[in-house]
Amino acid sequence: MPSGHPCLEVFVRCADAMRNDKLIRRESRQDKEFHFQNWFKARLDETALNFEAGGRNTYPDFRLVASTNGFEVKGLAYPGREANYDANSQVPSGSHNGRTIFYVFGRYPAQPDGDSYPVLDLVLCHGDFLNADHDYIHKNKSVKGFGSYGDIMIRDRKMYVAPTPFGLTTGTAHHQTLILPAEFPVDSRFRTVGQLLRCEADKLIVGYAFDLRTNTLKPESVDNPTAGKEHRFAAYRLQNSAADTVAMRPSRDVIAEVAEAAEENE
Repeated sequence: MPSGHPCLEVFVRCADAMRNDKLIRRESRQDKEFHFQNWFKARLDETALNFEAGGRNTYPDFRLVASTNGFEVKGLAYPGREANYDANSQVPSGSHNGRTIFYVFGRYPAQPDGDSYPVLDLVLCHGDFLNADHDYIHKNKSVKGFGSYGDIMIRDRKMYVAPTPFGLTTGTAHHQTLILPAEFPVDSRFRTVGQLLRCEADKLIVGYAFDLRTNTLKPESVDNPTAGKEHRFAAYRLQNSAADTVAMRPSRDVIAEVAEAAEENE
């Protein structure tokens, strides 16, 4: 049975599988979403941890049974869009419905020459590294009465564009990296390869309004009462892995890339 925290055991299984060339196996060329999830599910099976797998559009993708931990899995084609991703069901966070959420980002070849191919690199991170807010509750709402006859409904279905660890950091490409809150206990299998600091923004978006006449979206913001609060994380690798240092990228570059991705989707 696993001896450490579940996220440590899961990470070890993923790193070992990559070193031992355990490949992603795509069932068909039309399988554009679940092939990396299936590879990760096989790693969970290897841990002997009991877990439940969610269906399409459920969050997180995998929920452990004996502990309140969950894993959300994001596969990224490389080369391709890897600095940020679309979150359709939930804004990223380290906590959801009483569970601690960990995110697993894996890159794989964008144009493989067959239906079996490697995981190129991987980051498993605590959800708070992406967003430390635990209070926001995602809900989709609707407005009725639109159109000339008043019988059309507008559905407000939110999509969040969030940076990935590959976009937030340097030194994670081509490696297997674990990112956890600085106070999170790890064991002797791991060594530290980076100290990462994230600071809360000056403003918080608390709402928005869309003008259907001008097609403009206007955000509503307030001062963040915890502006400047520091959230410290550490990056780890297994002892016999590369020691390349992991560091934060400038926040202005990350914000610019997310804004660019949002514009491309409009």
